[in-house]
Amino acid sequence: MTKRLVLVGGGHAHLSVLRALAKQRPAGIDVVLITPSKHQNYSGMLPGWVAGHYTQAECWVDLDHLIQAAGARGVLDHIVGIDAARRSVRLAQGQWIEYDVLSLDIGSETDTSWLQSLGDKLLPVKPLDDFFASWPRILAAAKAKKNYKLVVVGGGAAGIELALAAQQAFKQTGVDGCVDLVASESGLLPGHAKGVQTRVQRFAERVGLGLHLARGVGTPDGVLLATGQLVPADLVIAATGARPVAWLAHSKLGLDAHGYILVDKYHRSVSHPNVFAAGDICARADAVMSRSGVHAVHVGPVLGQNLLAALSGGTLRPYLPKRRSLYLLACGPCYAVASWGHWSAEGQWVWRWKDWIDRGFIRRFSENPQTQIAPMVENN
Repeated sequence: MTKRLVLVGGGHAHLSVLRALAKQRPAGIDVVLITPSKHQNYSGMLPGWVAGHYTQAECWVDLDHLIQAAGARGVLDHIVGIDAARRSVRLAQGQWIEYDVLSLDIGSETDTSWLQSLGDKLLPVKPLDDFFASWPRILAAAKAKKNYKLVVVGGGAAGIELALAAQQAFKQTGVDGCVDLVASESGLLPGHAKGVQTRVQRFAERVGLGLHLARGVGTPDGVLLATGQLVPADLVIAATGARPVAWLAHSKLGLDAHGYILVDKYHRSVSHPNVFAAGDICARADAVMSRSGVHAVHVGPVLGQNLLAALSGGTLRPYLPKRRSLYLLACGPCYAVASWGHWSAEGQWVWRWKDWIDRGFIRRFSENPQTQIAPMVENN
């Protein structure tokens, strides 16, 4: 009997799953990928694109090629619900798609609950597709206005990289404006070594980025800090904490205390063994893992093997997170800071290292497929 594997989302981990299926396509398996776009934007290159170092086409993977190579079917849509008891997912257009094995790699949402008063001045980093579509309009609006004020909220890697990238973009395009970064009182890059934090903050101050180490809330005029200071804004980019998609609460899947899918060491749901998850949508029951694309990339090959094993009755393989992960933090110009445990470094050479890794990631998933199967089609 034919079994159906449904992959939801074209995230980092599912790129590796599609490659694994292209290399080993067992007979009797119907593979369906549900994703809202034919392209998967690579988050690692987003700051470089904002800063003007890449075109958007250089930052995405063409999912059609991978789908064809894997012998899969593509559905251009996104899901709005799961009924794990019925083994089915619901598409935005109302249809239900049944599965034998399900894998979820759709990331998380940006938590903007304390910034909602900004109204149309607010732009969350996620969904990434929306941000890629919005940034060219933002830059054009900034060029057309005197004293344009852009505020980025979030002191983690995403916030500092985007703030420095926007600062570089303003400088390169002649924008009359400024960029401010609002982080919490705990400072920049919590969780990274002190040396990394010092390097990044020193660089940010050198290029003139406005730094505010205090919590803030959104107002119609900008971000009001806990100190009472108002940071005025024409636009606020939210690179704040993550939150799970709301429909997970009704999925019947086992969730952790924060609402993420709880998975075991195989990245299999603790409540439904035919459901797997990777990336920001899940949380490990046995280990603490940061919500980082680094883990999503590394878990991909393991997930691919486990999905095939789940379909064929094979042995599952655990994903063992590394004690330390390498982070290469873009700083706007062709300059970056490296962070690996307590070790850090900075310079143009770190940027070249990051650029080589990022371009290699895109190239690895952009190889021409060996087989030509029906391309992705619009869902009707």
